[in-house]
Amino acid sequence: MRIRQHALSIFFAVIFVAALIGQAVTGLALTNEEQASHGLPPVGFGEYLLSSQFVVDVAENWQSEYLQFFLFILTTIWLVQRGSPESKKPGDEGIDSDEAQLVGRFAKPDSPAWAKADGWKRWIYSNSLLIVMGAIFLLSWLAQSIAGMVALNAEQAEHGQPAVDWAAYLVSADFWNRTLQNWQSEFLAVGSMVALSIFLRQRGSAESKPVGTPHEQSSVEAE
Repeated sequence: MRIRQHALSIFFAVIFVAALIGQAVTGLALTNEEQASHGLPPVGFGEYLLSSQFVVDVAENWQSEYLQFFLFILTTIWLVQRGSPESKKPGDEGIDSDEAQLVGRFAKPDSPAWAKADGWKRWIYSNSLLIVMGAIFLLSWLAQSIAGMVALNAEQAEHGQPAVDWAAYLVSADFWNRTLQNWQSEFLAVGSMVALSIFLRQRGSAESKPVGTPHEQSSVEAE
């Protein structure tokens, strides 16, 4: 029963690990093909996992995903899209009242402790999802920048060119090409989900309005 209650999280954790292992295995194979073509010895699995190439490939995807979440959480506080189940209904923009959010004196007996607290504890807990998503985005972006610099400098060395420092790499075409090619796909995906869910349905999904709900009505208004 407990597994069933957490099946969604478990499912995505399992396929995440499987995909990450698959990326590592195929990335190692590709790297060793390139090594062989240059007459160099193969790279071991552990060495590849710690390589700048693997780290930058992983980090550049993570940072774009968490930027997507960060922006979506932030913008849905203040912006609405009529008819989308991903949006509050028009007129409900903003952070809501204490009563609606069940904080302070309006908290329930089983509400989280920091929801009942005052001052900075309540503020941190009230914004904790945005804070964590933003922190993971920034840390992943930092990891991408450092690993990307190391990978670029390895290529520079192979071609007898000078190394670049971190500040120079941050304004380089390589860094922003890696960054923006991920950002644009994430923004497209979120925008498509918001817009398409106005008119399209998936019966039984929490991400869709009920099948018979009018297009202009959000799932919140239908309740």
